[in-house]
Amino acid sequence: MTVTPSVPGAHQAETEAPATYSLRRGSLGTTDIAFFVVSAAAPLTVMAGVAPLAILMGGIGAPVGYLLAGLTLAVFAIGFTTMSRHVRSAGAFYAFITRGLGRRAGIGAALLALVGYNGMEIGVYGLLGTATRDTARSLFGADIPWLPVALLGLLLIGYGGYRSIDFGAKVLGVLLVAETGILVLLAGAVLVDGGADGLSLASFAPGNVMVPGMIAVLAFAFAAFTGFESTVIYRREARDPARTVPRATYLAVAFLGLFYAFIVWTVIQAFGDAKVIATAGSNPADLFFSAITVYVGPWAADLMHILIVTSVLASLLAFHNAINRYGLALAEEGILPKALARVHPRHRSPYVAGIAQTVLGAAVVLAFAAAGADPYMQLLLWVNTPGMLALMVLQLLAAIAVPLYFRRRTHGEGALRTVLAPVAAAVLLTGAIALVVTHLDQFTGASTTVNTVLAAIVPAVLVIGLALGWWLRRSRPEVYAGFAAEPPADAAE
Repeated sequence: MTVTPSVPGAHQAETEAPATYSLRRGSLGTTDIAFFVVSAAAPLTVMAGVAPLAILMGGIGAPVGYLLAGLTLAVFAIGFTTMSRHVRSAGAFYAFITRGLGRRAGIGAALLALVGYNGMEIGVYGLLGTATRDTARSLFGADIPWLPVALLGLLLIGYGGYRSIDFGAKVLGVLLVAETGILVLLAGAVLVDGGADGLSLASFAPGNVMVPGMIAVLAFAFAAFTGFESTVIYRREARDPARTVPRATYLAVAFLGLFYAFIVWTVIQAFGDAKVIATAGSNPADLFFSAITVYVGPWAADLMHILIVTSVLASLLAFHNAINRYGLALAEEGILPKALARVHPRHRSPYVAGIAQTVLGAAVVLAFAAAGADPYMQLLLWVNTPGMLALMVLQLLAAIAVPLYFRRRTHGEGALRTVLAPVAAAVLLTGAIALVVTHLDQFTGASTTVNTVLAAIVPAVLVIGLALGWWLRRSRPEVYAGFAAEPPADAAE
């Protein structure tokens, strides 16, 4: 059966786009979309790999940092999800920004989204290599090279993206339950045992929260939510997207904020308020493994090593699927090559965009390997950092776009959703970006020169996008005029 694809903008794409099939509509429910978003955040990896540093820098008040980050992003989600009910374009972030700030800003946002999501995914192949190497060393005493693992991961993730979105949702559901399950097992064991010195709520006392190190904790905490906004990318495949997408967004933010804070608090209890900072300082990478060994058993520590690898794979697959759908949308727009708009006739996946993304990932991984770069300190951190900043800037631009969009149209939404919450979110996100940029050395461990270059990538991409918008307006006015347009009426949900 041949199905005409729904295209943003696109009377032109209906005659020129090579795709004769559309994405599978009505495939994803609220839980499925939430699985994609939470999996992208990689909760187990964030907790075992980053939370010990947050405790080391912010002390026992670290759990509050995750709560504050979650509250900030919940405020952002109010305007973001409200706009998602009015803007049906497949362009997600860039469509929202186009509606509020204009087409040139939207084209800049589209390029920034590609850089951001690719940066968040491709760098993680370095983490996959090192996590697998560390797991093999811990369990079997084997020392395996990271590059073959990363390349094998590229193939596995490429295959996952090639298959249907239903397949991806099922895989992520299993992996997410496993990685969160091991953390719940640890937390439950600590609570049942009463911790090292009895359970304490001192983490939430103002004197332990209002400390200088909390600024660094907040920077880490905001980074831990990266990618939560990708719910809107799956709009075309969602069941009743006007309801499903907002619900999935709130579910993801609430789960991550509360779960992160709860797990960090329980690990503090595992060692005791007085000893946890010294323990984290002696070997931060081992903090969670030590806790689960004591409270559950060595077998659970071994299982946690394995589940960190699957957590990384789940994050890669989630970001890969998001990138493919951005690539598909921009190919339909006429910004990227039209071949990337092809949808698989059976799996209904954007498989050509997926192949292109896998090839790009392989090229970056091989380039870093050829340069002798460290897979963690350089491939992961140097590629992830501009990706993280790009997504945070997109959130800020989207928050600014919301009140500007609703100011110019008649609607039945209240001022809280269309003005107050977006403005508050823009202020809070500006502060969050400033925190991350001023503490970039704690994310990368790199020199000031390297950090300056990494941070400069984001404004540079925006400038290039604005220039591209100017060129399209002059040279390809039909593409510019149709950019991020609403899909035709027969494609309405």
